[in-house]
Amino acid sequence: MSFVVLIPARLASTRLPRKPLADIGGLPMVVRVAQRAAASGASRVVVAADHADIVSACEAHGVEALLTRSDHATGSDRLSEACSLLALRDQDIVVNVQGDEPLIEPGLIDASATLLMSRDDCVMSTVGHAIDDVAEFVNPNVVKLVCDSASRALYFSRAPIPWWRDGHAAGVTTLSMPAPLRHVGLYAYRAGFLRRFPTLAASPLEAIESLEQLRVLWHGERIAVHVSETRPGIGVDTAEDLARVRALFAQG
Repeated sequence: MSFVVLIPARLASTRLPRKPLADIGGLPMVVRVAQRAAASGASRVVVAADHADIVSACEAHGVEALLTRSDHATGSDRLSEACSLLALRDQDIVVNVQGDEPLIEPGLIDASATLLMSRDDCVMSTVGHAIDDVAEFVNPNVVKLVCDSASRALYFSRAPIPWWRDGHAAGVTTLSMPAPLRHVGLYAYRAGFLRRFPTLAASPLEAIESLEQLRVLWHGERIAVHVSETRPGIGVDTAEDLARVRALFAQG
């Protein structure tokens, strides 16, 4: 198995300014993410940054980083540029690990790469896990997905899907069985598709849901889904998330 991990990192963040450089146990968050990714089977881990401060922080801690344009609309656009800067071949497998996931499980990175390698019918792979909490199911900040019989994504939504017609008639007080799936924002691509992705017209569904991956389905491409038995670690979107992650690192 051979694949490259790319970590998009953007300095500006509306909810948490300079988020990639936030200190977690004495190291910048993006460095923590890169260290977790390096514990996977990746042959190379590279941070694709939009600002020289991120590149400098990575290089100070022995993490490979490259500077990409600052005007990219999405992380996928940034990684597309990174694929070209790194001269990756079209068939090379690239795993997109978000720069705000300092507790990402290396095994999930390996699983997403391995899955895509085995699925010639799909241009991407991603991860989901079972939802066991009603509040999480109805939370629009939690992205849900549904799959077909071949474990390919049918749809992603912020709405609670699948909707249990009889069980939810009076409101969502319990979950259907099998359990609904939460989407984990970890993606594997072939580099050729990642280069092509920014050229695809944006989907109306993508705009409505604010979910970039819906562009892939809109254009008739397939996304394979690995269903994890364990819940991934905490991502950092807010100051409260950062405090929780810092507390976990402080505990050792």
